[in-house]
Amino acid sequence: MRADLRLRLRLPRSLTASLATAALTATTLAVTAAPATAADPLVGIGRAVTDDTQRGLFQVTAWTDAPQARITRVSARIRQGDTVLVDIPTLPVVPDPWDPTVADLFRLPDTAKLKLVEDGGRIPALGTYAIDVTATDSLGNKQTRTDAGQLDFRLRPELTFAAGKPTYANRNVRPSGTLVGVQPGSGDRVPLAGESVSVTRLTPVRSAERLTVTDAAGRFASEPYPMPSADIDAGSTFQALFTGDSATVHGTAEQHHQVFEWAPRKVAVTATADKKRALNGETVTISGRMTDPAAANAPVANHPVRVRIVGPYGADKPATVLTRADGRFTARLVAAAGMYTGGWSVDSPDRYLSFQKIEGPLAIPLESRTDLTSIGFSADGRVTVSGTFRARYVAEPNFPTSQFVRLEQLVDGGWKAIAWASVNSAYYNDFTLSAASRGGYFRVRHLTTDAFAESSTGSFRLTRLDTRIVSLNAGPEPVAKGGYVTVTGGLQHYTDGNWRAYANAPVVLQFQPRGSTTWKQLATGRSNASGNVSLKAKATGDGTWRIRHYGDGKHFNTPASAGGDYVDVR
Repeated sequence: MRADLRLRLRLPRSLTASLATAALTATTLAVTAAPATAADPLVGIGRAVTDDTQRGLFQVTAWTDAPQARITRVSARIRQGDTVLVDIPTLPVVPDPWDPTVADLFRLPDTAKLKLVEDGGRIPALGTYAIDVTATDSLGNKQTRTDAGQLDFRLRPELTFAAGKPTYANRNVRPSGTLVGVQPGSGDRVPLAGESVSVTRLTPVRSAERLTVTDAAGRFASEPYPMPSADIDAGSTFQALFTGDSATVHGTAEQHHQVFEWAPRKVAVTATADKKRALNGETVTISGRMTDPAAANAPVANHPVRVRIVGPYGADKPATVLTRADGRFTARLVAAAGMYTGGWSVDSPDRYLSFQKIEGPLAIPLESRTDLTSIGFSADGRVTVSGTFRARYVAEPNFPTSQFVRLEQLVDGGWKAIAWASVNSAYYNDFTLSAASRGGYFRVRHLTTDAFAESSTGSFRLTRLDTRIVSLNAGPEPVAKGGYVTVTGGLQHYTDGNWRAYANAPVVLQFQPRGSTTWKQLATGRSNASGNVSLKAKATGDGTWRIRHYGDGKHFNTPASAGGDYVDVR
């Protein structure tokens, strides 16, 4: 059966023997195997194949279809025409790694590899030679396959290749290398002269193929390729390719090289920014100087510098400026507020000019808004407001630090803070502010920080009229215990620039026993049309009497600190 059609069923020899014995036992008929014919040999031989890594070696498969038989010997010969150059009496078996009991691969061992005559071998020259193979099994069946294969006894091509390293002074690469042929048997490397090697740039943009020819030493070099910084950043890759099929060399060799190294010019750069905080839309000026440490810090002129302010995603647009004759440079950039913004940097846009990246702080506060949700102004003179503080255009940013808002009142033409509150995060951005006041113009304001720009509510006015009790008198004095004390006075409010009678307003009579700090309410009433008040209550002991008015939506309470009239009880 032909090697390329034969289905190899690999069974352990012990199992094969058992099956054969069982078959013979089970029949009473005498079976005589038909003699092998040339058209249907029991022994088969596959193709003899040259080892491409070491072309002084080859291998071949052989098998037998005779029951309970195995291949016992494989021999080969190498010939050129009718002339036998090498006679190989035995090719050793190569064990099957999956089943050591089955082996049908036979290989010329490394120790017997074929060599040229000049290397002490029997092969006269490089080229191709016929391989004849003979196989014999353990039952004596034998087969010879003429021209079982062709020994490819030619040089195997091998490339070394590099694109080179560009420099500041020479921004080109010249891909070059060496082409050699690996000699069968000895493994010697022989320069291949006069051979064509193609060189192609594959990335970032594929270039046309350039053909080069090797010299006597097998060396080749292409024309230079310009290598701008962008090509280095994009990963510029080159390919060298050789394909040969001659009497002495056969095969393909290919090598790739990526340019990832370069030799830049090293300079020194200093830089500063004109501010550490910039509001949205504000211009920031960054200036500096470039010098050459290798030339006594001489200025470096007409070289690019890239200046950047870290802005919102998608809005980070660096500016590239050139150094002037004195090595100095200036860049003006507009700050853009957003999440994760801030800071400035200076680096080199040119891979061939190297200096340490410079970075500096720059806060770009988010635009904020401060809103009120409630406003209160109590009769006892206390302003209380509530509201929210948040970023104007960014939904729920986390506050890097607590932010403070303050309640301000207009005093003598200027705003004065009278209360403060902190806001901790976007999820708890409510605030409440409270302070004592007799009224006026107010607003809530957040001062600019590194995180948030200034914002304030609109100003608002809160007013109430002051009230007072005048001409207070309690009598009679002294008064008998259990008798009545009458307290009189006038209730006034301050309106239209004067104190005027406050008519028909509620009032209360209060008493503070001697030695006590507590006031007790004993009677209520209202002022008459002239603002006069007269209230009386039974005397229970010595103490102080007073009249108070508790304000309404337009009036303050009368002062709690206002004095009273002491009455002695006997």
